[in-house]
Amino acid sequence: MTEFPPPKDYSHLIVDGWFHERGTLWPGQAFSLQIKEVLYHKKSMFQDVLVFDSENYGKVFVLDGVIQCTERDECSYQEMMAHVPLYAHPNPKKVLVIGGGDGGVLREIARHPCVEEIVICELDKDVIEISKKYLPFMAKGFDDPRVKVNIMDGAKFMEENQSAFDVIITDSSDPVGPACVLFETPFYMAMHGSLREGGIICTQGECVWLHVDLIQPLVKAITPLFHTVEYAYCTIPSYPSGQIGFIIATKAAAAGGEGNTKGCKVPVREPEKDVQRELRYYTPEIHRASFVLPAFAKRAIFGDE
Repeated sequence: MTEFPPPKDYSHLIVDGWFHERGTLWPGQAFSLQIKEVLYHKKSMFQDVLVFDSENYGKVFVLDGVIQCTERDECSYQEMMAHVPLYAHPNPKKVLVIGGGDGGVLREIARHPCVEEIVICELDKDVIEISKKYLPFMAKGFDDPRVKVNIMDGAKFMEENQSAFDVIITDSSDPVGPACVLFETPFYMAMHGSLREGGIICTQGECVWLHVDLIQPLVKAITPLFHTVEYAYCTIPSYPSGQIGFIIATKAAAAGGEGNTKGCKVPVREPEKDVQRELRYYTPEIHRASFVLPAFAKRAIFGDE
């Protein structure tokens, strides 16, 4: 298993009753939330973990000084991360989640009755336990009987499970610390190997306002590997610049085989009415619109195609 340095201390980001998110990936800017009460702040084996109740965003979950989710707006990221690839697949039966220890993506996958097995690989077991205690509105995803939990490195798990999954979702933090490897080409090769033919991957894809220098070379590097590579995004006020993207790619289907063959811009299934009433962000219309990029981002990521 990869060795990681001891987690750093981020208590300096709490000043005068406010949490100030500052990071190397968004230099010269910060995002602040007023704290009502600090609920948990300790170091796990891998990272600094903070949970606090805020004045306007509800419960807030922070890893290594970076906001992972807030009760107010987590729906946009969790719903899009799960439903864009799942509704782009005609019949997903086995789904793998790498990371996502807060349970939010699991909660959304569980809305799909066609899914028979949901496997999660989370490296940091403390994230799961803390989320179950302080973020039950997300961690209820672990309650579904189809969920199987593995506390281990996701790349190793995929190496041991080739051509096994219809959809693989990587719900990672930013490319610093333990999450660095999740933004490198070998990890995408591992996902490709673990996908069934016609399968789909969806990974956290950073922000077009801040990170096209990270997004473009990664998209370019994995394009020869996958049948299609696309980029979508959602709006979310508590993430840097209020936006987060998704890299979505498909593995070629065998002739006459089941799976996605045309990319993921158009859903091939739609939520049932009772499911749609429970969703706060995702709709089939939002699905289609999420792939329409601003001109600067389209040029930067995909060139002048």
